[in-house]
Amino acid sequence: MDPLRDRDAEGRARNARPRDALGRPLPHGAQGEERAPEGVPRTPDEALAEAQRLLDAGRPFHAHEVLEDAWKAAPEPERQLWRGLAQLAVGLTHAARGNARGAARLLERGAGNVAPYAGAPPHGLDVAGLVAWATGPARADAAAPPRLRRPAR
Repeated sequence: MDPLRDRDAEGRARNARPRDALGRPLPHGAQGEERAPEGVPRTPDEALAEAQRLLDAGRPFHAHEVLEDAWKAAPEPERQLWRGLAQLAVGLTHAARGNARGAARLLERGAGNVAPYAGAPPHGLDVAGLVAWATGPARADAAAPPRLRRPAR
């Protein structure tokens, strides 16, 4: 084990460097953004609410962390859905970082993973709206995050 490499309590490699709002590592000792805690058990409603809050705050990298936790904890029939939602957040992260090509790839991949759920969207998700957003011209506008859920009526 490399004593110079950052590790978590279980010995897994974890980069302890501070990060900016878009998840980019900063030099050790720099003032970074508070990171979304990993491995937090959340209900689907809690995960979606927290991810939306982070997206609305311009923190898609952190929303991705929340959605990735949900993906890892999801029952098998929903894993592709949560994976796709996490990919959409990563696509937004790439767009905000100025990586248009990477953003397009991740948004297309994410849309492809959530699209099969359009017929019976779980958890009040706006699957059709997410797919339209991710594949349309608005996807390049990282300042306009998607709405994860259908509007309340």
